[in-house]
Amino acid sequence: MTAGQLLDLILDPGSLDRWDDPVVHAGADPGYRAALARAGERTGLDEAVTTGRGLVGGRPIAVVASEFGFLGGSIGVATAERITRAVERATAERLPVLALPVSGGTRMQEGTAAFLCMVRITAAVQAHQAAGLPYLTYLRNPTMGGVFASWGTLGHLVLAEPGARLGFLGPRVYEELRGEPLAEGVQQAETLAARGLLDAVVPPARLREVLVRALGILAATPPSGAAPVPPADHAGPAPDAWDAVLSTRAPGRPGAREVLLSAADDVLLLDGATGRPGALLRGLAVFGGRPAVVVAQQRPAEGPPLPFTAADLRAVRRTARRAEQLGLPLLTVVDTPGAELSAQAELDGVAIEIAQCLSTLIGLRTPVLAVLLGQGSGGGALALLPADRVLAADHAWLAPLPPEGASAIVHRDGEHAAELARSQGIGAADLAAAGLVDEIVPEGGGPAEFCDRLGRAIGTALGTLAARPEADRLAARARRNRRLGGA
Repeated sequence: MTAGQLLDLILDPGSLDRWDDPVVHAGADPGYRAALARAGERTGLDEAVTTGRGLVGGRPIAVVASEFGFLGGSIGVATAERITRAVERATAERLPVLALPVSGGTRMQEGTAAFLCMVRITAAVQAHQAAGLPYLTYLRNPTMGGVFASWGTLGHLVLAEPGARLGFLGPRVYEELRGEPLAEGVQQAETLAARGLLDAVVPPARLREVLVRALGILAATPPSGAAPVPPADHAGPAPDAWDAVLSTRAPGRPGAREVLLSAADDVLLLDGATGRPGALLRGLAVFGGRPAVVVAQQRPAEGPPLPFTAADLRAVRRTARRAEQLGLPLLTVVDTPGAELSAQAELDGVAIEIAQCLSTLIGLRTPVLAVLLGQGSGGGALALLPADRVLAADHAWLAPLPPEGASAIVHRDGEHAAELARSQGIGAADLAAAGLVDEIVPEGGGPAEFCDRLGRAIGTALGTLAARPEADRLAARARRNRRLGGA
């Protein structure tokens, strides 16, 4: 697909206003000038990128679209200057940016000067993000080298074309330099998405739909004036701890996906790899009129539970930092049997990723709201719980290990799981006494009523956090963390 064809697919008809000034390639040698001329004749463009302003679902957006037909979409000095000016103009005009790279990387005919321009583009993108403006990228086939290693992967959302080759070094160059072929599938979009390095793989035909939804959520205006309505109180006696554990494992219990789809005013869920469900959901959602960035642990509808991997935890940290850049609250949803337990998980650094997750969420300047929805087993659960405020379903629980594992440590068998569950203080009411949980959301009345009740509680909590000055909120967070667990 050419740059023009993709823009026609994404933008509202007739809305593109091109920003491109004529390009002069000063000092180009005759062979390079001839190659530029041929590329121009073939594509009708004067450079490997076109920029401008358009509309997506009626919302204005700046676009930067690469053209692979022009010298493989490679980035020279003039190309980089065009991209930089477009991003700077978008920042000045307070427009979100959609980057659509497809490129072999740096233009070899211009050498190191062109290579250094990746810093120029990245600096413009960083200034755009520092202004609190959305920067979205859609990686096309192929996106390689310096483009992939700079402005191509810095998006608040990083989407990719199915089957796209994405990587640092092309396979031909890799084989020449290393003397062996690059392993098959390493640089495939789906592989990177499954490892938490991309947000989603999206076919071109669905890209406009995703962008319309994302821009609508990012542009949501939080309500002002009247205070949000708190959820109705249907509190009853605290459930038995072991009964709560069994309840959170029961088939048919609403998971994060069901809660988000049912309770949010609007939601865009990003599933990572192509349709294969994982243990992590990410996305954007609106509760009570308030937009938020979401990271959620998803229990499978059927089959064995899904462990939380080091790649999932890396994706959580990346998403949290982007919430901060956007100035949006982060909503985490905890429902996990625990972090992955395997030799590969140890080599992947799952424990280190848990530590880094804790550190990232504790230090995040944007509001953080956590929901303990169901199972809260081990470090995989703890990694998503540092927050300004924590809501818990009344059957939710948190423990260092599943009760069966705790029983194996204390009694050398799994027969005392119920006893350990009742003695360890794992239930929602116990967690409230320990300073973690601020509000318990009753589950009575059926799944639909519970989801609605929880959605209203989330909206209320987001409103409460938004009303508090940042310095006060961060000071309260520090005091909260200092007291967790009791004396």
